[in-house]
Amino acid sequence: MKRKELLGRLIGEVTNFLLDGNPLRLVVSLHQEEDGAHLTFFDDKKRSEEELNRINKALHPKYERPELAEYYGLMAGHDVTWDSRLELIGWQIKHADVDNSDSGLRIDLWLGSDAFNPEKFTIGKE
Repeated sequence: MKRKELLGRLIGEVTNFLLDGNPLRLVVSLHQEEDGAHLTFFDDKKRSEEELNRINKALHPKYERPELAEYYGLMAGHDVTWDSRLELIGWQIKHADVDNSDSGLRIDLWLGSDAFNPEKFTIGKE
């Protein structure tokens, strides 16, 4: 899958997930470099610790299977549960952070090669 297609799918899937919460504000930030990328999503809906943990767990699947993520991601459609859809995203990324910001939910996704250092591509947290 080409980088543009992968980024488009990831942005679409996470945005669709956040739009289910009917936010009044939704912001997507993308920072690309040659060997990696950082996506940050903000909305205005704070989540409970239980929901944050559920989202975080789904974005960090036990088994890394990027070859299956691309294959099933094309076939998944919208009948798959959000936990399963987020797990498909988790297979395609290097790391994810999920927490509440001052205004609502914040999801950080990093993609890249093993040499990619995500610390260089982080929107500052206070």
